[in-house]
Amino acid sequence: MKLNKNMIKLKQHYKTKEEAIRAAGQLLVDNDCVAPNYVDSMLARNKEVSTYMGNFIAIPHGTDEGKKYIKKTGISFIQIPEGIDFSEDSSDPKIVTVVFGIAGLNNEHLDVLSQIALFCMKVDNVAKLADAQNEQEVIDLLEEANQE
Repeated sequence: MKLNKNMIKLKQHYKTKEEAIRAAGQLLVDNDCVAPNYVDSMLARNKEVSTYMGNFIAIPHGTDEGKKYIKKTGISFIQIPEGIDFSEDSSDPKIVTVVFGIAGLNNEHLDVLSQIALFCMKVDNVAKLADAQNEQEVIDLLEEANQE
């Protein structure tokens, strides 16, 4: 799981989950991982099946149709300290403080998804990511996870 500082945004604030997904996708666009249409496919995926994974994380990624917009495998990371609700029903909130946007060539996203899921199974790890003070701290935490 390779992350670079250009793909990380800390201390972000969004009004809606769609804004957060769009921001995660835009980082992938800005770093030449995907064409802009991929962001729409990320939003479509979240409408089909929520990208909320539990433990305060969401992992938006594109639909199968959106795969044609992927140029190279990439991961974006957005920290939302105040959290944002990823639920469809406000009576059952699903608060997210960490968003990973992913795009994977040739199904590489499946490996990325499993690495993120394994690391984030421990809520303590998610708390460390949510509290990270700089980009390097996020990178170090995730690289440490790769070596476990």
